[in-house]
Amino acid sequence: MTMPPVYYHLGEFPPKEIDWRRLTPLIGPANASLARYDGLLSAIPNAHILLSPLTTQEAVLSSKIEGTHVTIGEVLEIEAGRQSESITQPRRDDAEEVLNYRKAMMACTHELRERPLSQQILRAAHHILMQGVRGRDKSPGNYRTDQNWIGPKGCSIEEASFIPVAPEHLQSSMDEWERYLSSTDELDILVQLAILHVEFEAIHPFKDGNGRLGRMLIPLFLYQRKLLASPDFYMSAYLEANREDYQEKLRAVSRENDWTEWCIFFLRGIREQAGENERKAREVLALYERVKHQVVDLTHSQHSIRAVDFIFDSPIFSTTSFIQSSGIPKPTANRILTLLRGENILLQIQAGSGRRPAIYAFRDLLNVAEGHNVF
Repeated sequence: MTMPPVYYHLGEFPPKEIDWRRLTPLIGPANASLARYDGLLSAIPNAHILLSPLTTQEAVLSSKIEGTHVTIGEVLEIEAGRQSESITQPRRDDAEEVLNYRKAMMACTHELRERPLSQQILRAAHHILMQGVRGRDKSPGNYRTDQNWIGPKGCSIEEASFIPVAPEHLQSSMDEWERYLSSTDELDILVQLAILHVEFEAIHPFKDGNGRLGRMLIPLFLYQRKLLASPDFYMSAYLEANREDYQEKLRAVSRENDWTEWCIFFLRGIREQAGENERKAREVLALYERVKHQVVDLTHSQHSIRAVDFIFDSPIFSTTSFIQSSGIPKPTANRILTLLRGENILLQIQAGSGRRPAIYAFRDLLNVAEGHNVF
């Protein structure tokens, strides 16, 4: 028997009752785990460079939840300009969505240095997210004017699992959401974030891209409220691994007014992902220290650290971009690439031919980002 759709909880936000007794045992460990991760972030002088592949991997996983089927390696190969028949047009379209996610995240981070998170910033992020062929009919940057619904692909509204807020109540619901976003009265910032995330997903204000924006909101809010030194926090792996539970907990908020159970799920996710993020960041940091010493000893060049920083920021790249973006003189740049390839630090995945540049992959870093050996 098919269950009837769950409708948005109009008039029930912000929640009037939360069972803090059940949340308290989880709040301390979640905040402590996040603080340990932030301590590591604060100690990394160039975190945005070292963690760049993890940021791309988060974009890949967040987009995967929405149905894309592209890997971090394929995204970076496409970005580097690799021509390969194995990378089909649908995968190139998927990669475009991932790259848009990364651009939107960077734009939001820049904005937050000047002003607090708001509907305006999220709408601007949505405009970036929807650029390209598949997003041009999705009203980039504008709230929807029609009723939408969530369920199996192609299902009717009667077959939906969840029906978000009606269009006539959308703007007032987002205004209420923004008031709560700006509030500093909540007893715990992570609980406030849990409520903000689930409410945004329940309102579903845009025609498309709501899931990605809702997940992007998590590190941005942590950054704004100074729980993170930089918005490098990756939650999508937990939500993807627990997708069915995640979706059921979201529905239960509207169906049964069960905000507490959702907050429990979210706090556990913060604790788990903070630990996993810390582990990966430490792996990247250890790899950086090892490769830095290796490249300095190998090249005896004053440009060695610049070269290492470049390959961490762009673990798949063309010789052209290395020469143009690293700031290393062309003869030295070519010599460094030859040496790094000879020591198997870099893997050539496309040979140079005529005007087509060679493309290299920094496999050790990509394997850390993926969590298993892919190169």
